[in-house]
Order: sequence, then C-alpha cells, then structure tokens
Amino acid sequence: MKIGIIGGGASGLIAAITATKNGAEVTIIERKERVGKKILATGNGKCNFTNHLMSSLDFNSQKENIFDDYIGQFGKNDVISMFENMGMLTKNKNGYMYPRSEQASTVLDLLRIKLKELNISILTQNYPHSIQKKKKTFEIILDNRQKLYFDRIILACGSFAGEKNRDDYTGYTYAKSFGHTLVPVVPALVQVRAKGKEFKSISGVRCDANISLYIDNRLITTEFGELQLTDYGISGIPVFQLSRHVSYGIYNKNTVTATIDFLPEYTPEEWKNFVSDKWKTAQKSITAEEFFQGFLNKKLNLMFLKLSGIKAETPLKNLKFSQIEEVILHMKCWKIEIEGTNPYENAQVCAGGVSMDEITLQMESKLVTGLYFAGELLDVDGRCGGYNLQWAWTSGYLAGIAAAKTLK
Repeated sequence: MKIGIIGGGASGLIAAITATKNGAEVTIIERKERVGKKILATGNGKCNFTNHLMSSLDFNSQKENIFDDYIGQFGKNDVISMFENMGMLTKNKNGYMYPRSEQASTVLDLLRIKLKELNISILTQNYPHSIQKKKKTFEIILDNRQKLYFDRIILACGSFAGEKNRDDYTGYTYAKSFGHTLVPVVPALVQVRAKGKEFKSISGVRCDANISLYIDNRLITTEFGELQLTDYGISGIPVFQLSRHVSYGIYNKNTVTATIDFLPEYTPEEWKNFVSDKWKTAQKSITAEEFFQGFLNKKLNLMFLKLSGIKAETPLKNLKFSQIEEVILHMKCWKIEIEGTNPYENAQVCAGGVSMDEITLQMESKLVTGLYFAGELLDVDGRCGGYNLQWAWTSGYLAGIAAAKTLK
C-alpha cells in the first residue's frame, strides 16, 4: 500500500502526513533541495496560514461551489486545530491567523518534525522524468532513471509562481499526459505594469487608495488598501487582489485600464467644495505647488500639476479655478493604461490550472483511478490573507485521506 506524492510544498506535506496516519506507506518526491521552502516566504515571512474571515468570495475557480464542496470538508477551524495539535501557539490579527512566534519557519519546522515522527520517506533534488499507469500500478522513472512503483499518486507539484526557469517544470505536463484539461495559467497576486513615463517621478510613494479595474471599459472590481507606486506601475495588497483579472484580460487581448482614487474618503462633491473653499481664501501670491501643499504626497501633487499642464512655480493669481479643477479631478480619478503584470517569478500564486470539473470531491481524477491532485496545480486561487494556504491544507488533507482509504 504505497503512495507517491510529487511535490513537497504545503499541500504535499499535509497529504503525506494525512495518508501516513491512515495507514499508507508514503514517499515524497521533491525537485528542490529541501521540502516546504515556499512556506518560508508566506505572509512576509510570518506565515499567515489561514483566516477566520472566510467565504466563497475569497476563492476563484472556473468551477462553482469550491468553497462549500471542498473547504467545507476541512476548513479554517480544522487547520487551526491541526497546527495546535502539533504544538503551535497561534495568533489572531483581525482574522489573519499566524503562528504565535510570527515566524514561517515555525510552521515548516513542525511539519518537518511530523514527517520525521511518521518516518515518511523524502527524496529531494529528484523529479519524475515520466509517470505512467500500468494496470493498477503507477510507474515513476526519476530524472536519474531510478524506477519507483506506487499504488496511488498525488500530484502536488505547485505552479509556475516564484519560478525563474520554467523549462524543466513538469507539473502541468504530468496532468496533461493523463488527459487532463488546463484552464489557462497566468500570474496572480502580483504587481501590475502600466504605461506612462510619469511613474518614475512617483516611485516609492505609498498611500491608501481605491483602485477600480476595467476590462474593455467594463468595471470588473474595486479594491481598497495601501497602494504602492513603482517606476513601472502599481503594487500593494489591493493591486495583488485584482491582478488575476489583469492577467486574464491581457491573455484574452482585452483593453485593460484602471482608475485610482487617492481620496476615497471624500465624495466628488465634497472634494470639489473643500478645494473651492481653499481657493476663495488662499493668498493669490502663492504658487500652484504651494496651493496643493497638504493634499497628497508632494510627488503626486507635482505629477498631477504637470499632467494638467501647470508649472509648479506658476503664481496662483495667474490660474483659473477650472485649471485647479483639472488637477483635483486627477486626484479623485486618475486613469492609467495597463500593459500587463510582472512575470511568474514575481507572483505569489497562479490562477488557472487543472480543471476542477475533472476532479472528484475526494481530490481524485475522474479520468484516472488512483490519481489524486492537491494544491496550486489545480484551478483554484485565493485572495491575499491566508486563503491560498488554506486551499493547500484542505486539498492536501482530502487527497491524503482519500488515497489512503481507497487502498484499504
């Protein structure tokens, strides 16, 4: 009763632990030198491993009911209990769950300790050159030509995210070799690139803002949070949240734009009235730059003056209020043209993957008996906030327990 798990990431490790606890003999095959390395980078090194505030809106897939059908079987409370049973103290920060140590290494170390306790075999710096099913047995030929045989296989290979070189990446290749369909794979939770030379002048600015995304002039979504402006475009959590839509828009050759509201706490009318009142009382001897001092970051003020055709040193007395209105309109609704995202190596996850229409509620392939899937290789991606790790734990647990039980 042997199970081979291809991939030693979060989903693969949980699948291995769960399957072993249910009586299987498990071998993890990991192409990197150590298992679980990506876990160390999650949550800015603090590992936001799940979230108390969780709903179907936090997960994306072409298949409906992902949240109810899968997360419903092994959810946030199950994950928290699982790690607490391993001996980890946890911390709740506005719903975001972290280890009490606020170190991602705590999560990984506890998983490694559990692997050791259960005597789970781990082959690192190896990956399958081929995987074939021969009658009821899976034959794996490793890159070094070693042959291994398993009764069940769990593909938990991850995605392109964070990978600099995808030439030898085989996770999607394995799935396709068994006849599975791939939903187009694109970068998600990643920075967005925009057109315009003005971004270099505002690089480094951080501020709260609303970002609204449009595809072919149709509003897709609006996100609020700390926006980070870079020399190539926009970044920050709200940008990450909408980046999957950007990726698919570009993939489908649509026109992708965004508007940024740097003053979301004001309605357009309130903002115009505020500036109008200041205009009426301002000393007309001051410059245009001085008039806008105190509104936004100085770099933004100067950029919007330039975009409106106003020199910073222009005396206020030489300007009309209609010219001032053009500047403040930019501050409330700055439209930018988007040309794409940063590449896969900068992405935290990928959107797309193996179609969930071809996967059972037990994470087994509907096409190949004994073949299971877990983690990011599948067409499921979550928002920032621990949701992608939740999917890893859920899918790994379900695949591990189902694969082991079908062997009995």
